[in-house]
Amino acid sequence: MANKGSHCFHCNELIPKGFKLDVMILGKPQPMCCQGCAAVAKTIIDSGLEDYYKHRTAAAPSAQDLVPSALMKMLEYDDENVQLEFVANTEQYKEVLLSIEGISCAACAWLIEKQLSQMGGVHKIHVNSTTQRATLLWDDQQVKLSQLLNAVQHIGYQATPFQTDEQEKIDRKLYRSHLLKLGVAGLASMQVMMFAIALYGDFLDEMDLLYRDYFRWVSLIMATPVLLFSAQPFYFGAYRSLKAKTLNMDVPVSIALLSAYSASFYATLKGTGEVYFESVSMFTFFLLLGRLLELRARRKSSETSSNLLKLIPKLAQRLRDDGSQERVAASQLKVGERIVIMPGEAVAADGDICFGESDFDESSLTGESLPVNRRLNDRVYAGTINHEQTVHLRVRAVAQNTFVANILRLQEQAQSEKPKIATIADQVARYFIFGLLLIAAATYTFWHYYSPQDAFWITLAVLVATCPCALSLATPAALTAATHQLSKNGLLVKRGHVLETLAKLTTVVSDKTGTLTEGNLTISQVICEPSFTKQQVLNFAGALERQSSHPIAQAFAHFNDLNATQLIHHTGLGLEGSIEGRHFTLGKASFCKQRSIHQPGMLELVLCCDNQLAARIYLSDVIKADAKLFSEGLRKRGISLTMLTGDDSGQVAFVAEQLAIDDVMSGALPQDKLKLVQQKCMHYPHLLMLGDGVNDGPVLAASPLSIAMGLGTDVAKSSADAVLLGSKLCTLLTAIDLAKRTKTIITQNLAWALGYNALILPLAAAGWVTPYMAAIGMSLSSLAVLTNSLRLNK
Repeated sequence: MANKGSHCFHCNELIPKGFKLDVMILGKPQPMCCQGCAAVAKTIIDSGLEDYYKHRTAAAPSAQDLVPSALMKMLEYDDENVQLEFVANTEQYKEVLLSIEGISCAACAWLIEKQLSQMGGVHKIHVNSTTQRATLLWDDQQVKLSQLLNAVQHIGYQATPFQTDEQEKIDRKLYRSHLLKLGVAGLASMQVMMFAIALYGDFLDEMDLLYRDYFRWVSLIMATPVLLFSAQPFYFGAYRSLKAKTLNMDVPVSIALLSAYSASFYATLKGTGEVYFESVSMFTFFLLLGRLLELRARRKSSETSSNLLKLIPKLAQRLRDDGSQERVAASQLKVGERIVIMPGEAVAADGDICFGESDFDESSLTGESLPVNRRLNDRVYAGTINHEQTVHLRVRAVAQNTFVANILRLQEQAQSEKPKIATIADQVARYFIFGLLLIAAATYTFWHYYSPQDAFWITLAVLVATCPCALSLATPAALTAATHQLSKNGLLVKRGHVLETLAKLTTVVSDKTGTLTEGNLTISQVICEPSFTKQQVLNFAGALERQSSHPIAQAFAHFNDLNATQLIHHTGLGLEGSIEGRHFTLGKASFCKQRSIHQPGMLELVLCCDNQLAARIYLSDVIKADAKLFSEGLRKRGISLTMLTGDDSGQVAFVAEQLAIDDVMSGALPQDKLKLVQQKCMHYPHLLMLGDGVNDGPVLAASPLSIAMGLGTDVAKSSADAVLLGSKLCTLLTAIDLAKRTKTIITQNLAWALGYNALILPLAAAGWVTPYMAAIGMSLSSLAVLTNSLRLNK
């Protein structure tokens, strides 16, 4: 306990009279001068950095100065201003994409997920073993980001927020480290193999024992750096796995390397028995070669999406209230501020055009090569390029809340949410390692009694040859390649089951407006009652539709002279509100209690004033250019197409006739759509729902597979399993074909991985495969799986 005149163990300041607070440090209770020093000391201890107190040479004047640099860096991540660079805010949670060093297989991902999911405040954690990234959602009120990063560090991994530039530095550092280890192993292998040829040659019997022992000692010297330096990644991986009471592929690899080296060292020391230095060196070399090529493949698979963030400029031209401009960091922009985008410049933040109009290149997001015209109040996304004229944007989202950053997070989420086949493969791999160790033990026992001199190297070959690296890579490698290919084509995958369901698709149910049609409704005809003029009718309709996000509202966007109050939205039916003291309704004829008068190919709206008919407004829409090709493509693939729409006008029959759709359901309210799709799912479980509006939200969320249009409402996009970023429906045909190819490649990968292990295991156990041959075979097996998966990128 602290006494009068004693000093704080943490900062060496005098402890105030009567203040008593101790913290257990290095096995003893140590006095603290304040709650702040106690909190920092506890943080240091909880972070596994207690040795700091052993090695420090002087006390610092403040608690903050005493925090070790490793912990200090983590604590900086809790700063709100720092988090602007990499943290996205949702309604309840914060979301961050992490880069994690040290992941070598699916078991590593499982271990990290298990560790973090047990912590209070963590809502969701998904780790992608292929890209070595993790998507984390947490409640900042319950747990801090630094605590979560510390928890990852405690099990032997290094986690940092994903930032493109920092990730490139980490990748380069990791690549150089692997390359150096590979170089050491390669040089040693060549030297050791030369001596091994001499030791195992036909003239061995004639060789003087002095030369034999000399070759063995030189081989020992050459193999030692390989074991202690080059093979470090396998030891660290095995240690993390055993510490968490689980098994990964590094465990049998480490056992094989250490056993071979120990036996060879003993034989060299005693001058009797066999040595396996060439197996240690060759095994390490081929394993590192495989991991280096795997690292390159991972970088290639993930570079497409991560490069999107490079499109966002670091600086932006902010517009002051007095009309002057200033250059500021894009991450410091605030929602509501105005920025200037000059011709040829990339957009620094998501925003709405508040001045001017121009064409924007959105190919990096949608895959569509032609520039898109954006006008007043249109949304423009960060990373797109202004082509024609200067425009001003009202900022709506910056940094990690932009659409581009959201794409990257959703892709990582989709790859982390494993389909059934991936989960099964991971479970098989974990059990396979346990079975492998049992088989290796049984093999050694058998050969120890049958032929003791061969028992060790045969067991070693079994451990090396059957390492399930290829099995662990079979599914995630293919899914990662396919997901990024879909992104390049303009389909953003949000859920892990999308590819799996697309490959089995039998039925597509589609909304009409904004999905099969352009959704750019224009006013074709206005039929007014005698007491109203056309201009009055359009102003009334514009006032009612002003706050709506439905495509119909865009047709009245320019009629904003009046304001409506007491607005009520009746989803799927229409709107009502008060304008200048009178009650208006606008929507379907049945909603306004009027009879419908259809016009061929047009959508009918009825406007009523004080329950009396005021006008009929007819809107026209254009069928998408590739909608017919899409409909025909589905039929060729044996997939049926149903049109499910809330519209009951004459346009429904017109669209159905043009696209040759026989199954049509019109006039459906949101609850009707949900009920109809649920009924269809009973007969067609592999069903896809396409939609874009608020009224499509419930049915999109309930469908086995759902895709929202990129220009649709936020409700639709948040409810769907995937988002079509462009407007080309035929992108979905490409996605269906790619999903089927992915399924085929995953099947090939699993067949190869399981077939290889089934074939090599009896051969190795029978003594027909030497350890170095086993190392080559295992590495080639993993490379075959990766190469096969990368074919999806072509």
